[in-house]
Amino acid sequence: MKLEEAISGEAESASRLIDAKIEALGDWRGEMLSRIRALINQADPQVVEEVKWRKPSNMLGVPTWSHGGIICTGETYRDKVKMTFAKGAALDDPSRLFNSSLDGNVRRAIDLREGDAIDAEALKALVRAAIKQNLAGSPR
Repeated sequence: MKLEEAISGEAESASRLIDAKIEALGDWRGEMLSRIRALINQADPQVVEEVKWRKPSNMLGVPTWSHGGIICTGETYRDKVKMTFAKGAALDDPSRLFNSSLDGNVRRAIDLREGDAIDAEALKALVRAAIKQNLAGSPR
């Protein structure tokens, strides 16, 4: 899908916008975002894909995955793909995946750089824990 097609009209589906973002990146970041997306969907086939924070400087917005509330976002930067877990500070992380935003009271993030391996089972467990947290209605 062409970038122009993806950003035209408000009726465009979030999944198609995420597809367009992955395609537009055209490098390791797109591959990483695609892998993250697949793992999130494996962890929860009922996950809802959304795109938030669309603006002129980022017409394709930020891929966001939700179930009972935001699970995480997939932000792309020049040197990394950042998975930010909305309520990450409340989650146990026995595999120590969180490596960014560690000082906050609410969010936690995983910065993935070119060549980084993803511990698929640990990431899926973290996604499931985030969903459980959302569904429990925790105040965090």
